[in-house]
Amino acid sequence: MRQRDSASGEAVKRAVLVVGLLLAVLGVALLAGSWLAEREDGASAAVAAVPADQVTRGAYLARAGNCAGCHTARGGPVYAGGRELSTPFGTFVTPNITPHRDSGIGQWSAREFWRAMHHGKGRDGRPLYPAFPYTEYTRVTREDSDAIFAFLQTIAPVSQQVALNRLDFPYNLRPLLYVWRALYFRPGDYRPSNTQSAEWNRGAYLVQGLGHCNACHATRNALGAAGGAALGGGQVAGRSWYAPSLTSMAEAGSGGRSIDETARLLSTGIAGNSAAAGPMAEVVAQSLQHLSAADVGAMAVYLQSISVAATSQPDRSELTAESKLRVEKGAAIYDKHCKDCHGASGEGAPGIYPALAGNRGVTMTSPLNTIRSVLDGGFTPVTAGNPRPYGMPPFGHALSNEEVAQVVSYIRNSWGNRASVVSAVQVDKSGSD
Repeated sequence: MRQRDSASGEAVKRAVLVVGLLLAVLGVALLAGSWLAEREDGASAAVAAVPADQVTRGAYLARAGNCAGCHTARGGPVYAGGRELSTPFGTFVTPNITPHRDSGIGQWSAREFWRAMHHGKGRDGRPLYPAFPYTEYTRVTREDSDAIFAFLQTIAPVSQQVALNRLDFPYNLRPLLYVWRALYFRPGDYRPSNTQSAEWNRGAYLVQGLGHCNACHATRNALGAAGGAALGGGQVAGRSWYAPSLTSMAEAGSGGRSIDETARLLSTGIAGNSAAAGPMAEVVAQSLQHLSAADVGAMAVYLQSISVAATSQPDRSELTAESKLRVEKGAAIYDKHCKDCHGASGEGAPGIYPALAGNRGVTMTSPLNTIRSVLDGGFTPVTAGNPRPYGMPPFGHALSNEEVAQVVSYIRNSWGNRASVVSAVQVDKSGSD
């Protein structure tokens, strides 16, 4: 009997030992799993399970939405946030959207990301400021949102806590966003038009949704909401540049250009006498040049379809004596600083220097972009289709505000051009970008 009890006791001990070893192994496995889940290389079973084609598609869509353009500080890690956006309401600082678990979106789910895109709400459910253009992104499909999220979860996590927004009172009171949203925002989807082609609908989807073109190319009211006609043009918030109307042929409407020319402008930054400058040059360089020919062509088809003739004709009345004098003085400045590149008759050099004669970018109602180009100079974007763009030197250091006003007035009223003359006060108010 004692032998059986002894054997039974030994069996129990062995069983306890085996169970203990199994629990230890399980504990080590759980700790290892936890460690692997929190590894800063972002590897996880969930990410590994995402189809590679979805990640590839998400990378393309992130380019189309120019996500890196806002979520990357100058000289900083891509997608790690920290870029400051100056607005009339204060300074917004873009968040880190790398998959870092503490300072990025590593703990977000695809559903929470979709809620931000479609509903404009953060992970905690609080409303987001519309500096994040969810007013346009709400048209992005859930499928595309999930693909972008899948891609973002595969990039290198970056540990970078960004600064807080610095907003003026009362805009720093987040509860006021509920009022703003009640007035100006309704979540919605892009609904294809049954009367248009698949190509047109694809272009409309990109322009209205993921491309969020209306975020810049629209006039904003005192509360920062887009007002007036969609894509009707407006000053870029916090920047001394005017985003021209994409509908009016007096500004940047595609009417009068072929679809191929519009597509070339979008993908290379230069076509005919049109050239992308300022913020638009950034969009072309960081986003549009990377889109497929089919998508850029679809955007061109859509943009041409919404282009309309100017509703008002430029003022053709005779210039006053004072205005004529300003234009005449501008001629001498043009001959000295501009003629060698842009030509004696403003004809430019095809594919190198844009023509100024007949250039709608020069004769728009707002002279802001021409003023900024004279003050700051600049380059058209470096693109695959225009790898070595010719640049324009800045003249802000060499010309006074009055001289800038004179040469801009001359450009706007020569070789058949006719637009308002520019004053030194307008040049001074244009500020710096």
